Amino acid sequence: MSTTPSLLAAARAQARRDLRLVWRRRGDAAQPLLFAVMVVALFPMALGADPVQLARIAPGVLWVAVLLAGLLSLDSLYRGDLEDGSLEQMLLAPVPLAWLIFVRVLVHWVTTALPLVLLSPVLAELLYLPGELLPVLLVSLALGTPLLSLMGAVVAALTVGIRRSGMLLALLALPLFLPVLVFGAGSVMAAAQGLPWAGALLLMAAGLVLALVLAPLAAAAAIRIALT
Repeated sequence: MSTTPSLLAAARAQARRDLRLVWRRRGDAAQPLLFAVMVVALFPMALGADPVQLARIAPGVLWVAVLLAGLLSLDSLYRGDLEDGSLEQMLLAPVPLAWLIFVRVLVHWVTTALPLVLLSPVLAELLYLPGELLPVLLVSLALGTPLLSLMGAVVAALTVGIRRSGMLLALLALPLFLPVLVFGAGSVMAAAQGLPWAGALLLMAAGLVLALVLAPLAAAAAIRIALT
């Protein structure tokens, strides 16, 4: 009888371990959410409470807050595993490293980006975003945030062997994140102006499909290079 675990069993074990670590460091896990809330809350204080002005900039503000909040947690994606030796164990695991990274990114998205997506209606209300634009915003965030997590996983893997790589990680990730920001916020702004907006979401969906296939493979290759 083969003792090699199935992909599903390995995914469950990896997800349980990652969720347990997130719970132990729940204060750190909550930082992206709190950061996004503070960014959004500061704009009405800085610009005044004019509903028309706030509604006009709401898509861009919400997307910038989500993007910057995602950058906060990227450095810790593999850092703990590198320090305690778990990353080397993942390399030696009898299942593909890309599969374990995919599970890691999924847990990362569920614990950091998904709460922001669920909270976005409240944040949109703070900025007086019209209710008819909320479905477009939610769809854009649902497509864009996992895409950001997958691309961020590749960049974090490239810098995993560098100490104090936070600034370098941000400099490498931001150019990759900008198209997602443009299409995500642009789809909502196009809907607000009565222009066609579905094309931007379709492009984001296509990018997400490609990233689901290629990003874990690229991140696995980068980690192997960094640790050898």
